[in-house]
Amino acid sequence: MKNLYVGNLPHSTTEAELRGVFEAHGAVEKVSIVTDRETGRARGFAFVEMTNPAEADKAVAALNGTELGGRALKINEAKPKTDAPRGGGGGKRFGGGGGGSRDDYQGHARQPREPRW
Repeated sequence: MKNLYVGNLPHSTTEAELRGVFEAHGAVEKVSIVTDRETGRARGFAFVEMTNPAEADKAVAALNGTELGGRALKINEAKPKTDAPRGGGGGKRFGGGGGGSRDDYQGHARQPREPRW
């Protein structure tokens, strides 16, 4: 079993269409087109799980850079998600001064809060 990343997909691509492209090179276990959570629109990439790793390697060699819907596909072996922070640039979202953090009260007993109702 080998999981392949397929990038630069046209947003109109269907799972059946993608399955057909890969089945020409071997047995396809699963096709998942990644969609935007809010809009439901395809995000332009997918994952294709192929049963035989040798067939998956052949599919990558044959299909990487080929055109689908006028776009050159980028295909490689999918890498497992890491725990690294996503996005480019620094890890902090907001600039500015040294705002207080939870650690400001280190060593002091925490005072109970009044209920908010």
